[in-house]
Amino acid sequence: MTVTNASPSHEAPTTRPVVPAIEVRGLTMMYGERVVMHDLTFNVARGEVFVLMGGSGSGKSTLLKHLIGLKTPAKGQILFDGADFALGDDVVRKRALRRMGVLYQNGALWSGLTLAENVALPLEEFTDLDADTIAEVVSLKLALVGLRGFEAFYPSAISGGMRKRAALARAIALDPDVLFFDEPSSGLDPISASRLDDLILELKASFGTTIVVVTHDLDSIFRIADRALFLDIEEKTMTALGPPKELRDNPPTPHVHQFLTRSSEGVS
Repeated sequence: MTVTNASPSHEAPTTRPVVPAIEVRGLTMMYGERVVMHDLTFNVARGEVFVLMGGSGSGKSTLLKHLIGLKTPAKGQILFDGADFALGDDVVRKRALRRMGVLYQNGALWSGLTLAENVALPLEEFTDLDADTIAEVVSLKLALVGLRGFEAFYPSAISGGMRKRAALARAIALDPDVLFFDEPSSGLDPISASRLDDLILELKASFGTTIVVVTHDLDSIFRIADRALFLDIEEKTMTALGPPKELRDNPPTPHVHQFLTRSSEGVS
């Protein structure tokens, strides 16, 4: 009897490998002749909360600037959804930027615009929505961050925690695939910081958003991070990557242990 191969209809379906949301390959960051960090290689998986952590001056915010395209790598690659974002043409960069949202450390709201006008800015710039539709989207985004009814308020008229939430509403205005946070709890009281952590977890759970957070806040790191990357200021490279509780309980280096077991008071 002749044995033949099975019909293609009975073959196991092939699956394509899942491309990480962000891939960093051999990244070196420099200011002039000074190396900030070198040989950074890591992936950010889709739908995870990924924390960039390390001591003051370790290059956390500098790395964030590279990830969102504000700085060009001295060496290495940054891939956004499989495409080289840092060296891509204008089409690649604009497509990537359209799918990103950024919450800066101080919120970076325009003081002369109302909260509604601030949130409307990216919608006006990147979409063809009419004014009525934009107003509906703005109200929805403000409601999602607990600011329903504050559309007409100016940033100076609300608290620091509310300004951070308004800035988050602007960051999610375009329903981004990836959200970046630079020290979100900086300057906030514990209750406001905890509320912002809750919003981060809600965005992940409800929308599957990939979230990258720069922070030194231990409470926040242990609460929200699926994985954390440690930047060692003395080694000038990454020395740990994994779930923060595992890194705390089984630290790969003394610096990681010191960072994750310190008192959070007075640390920046």
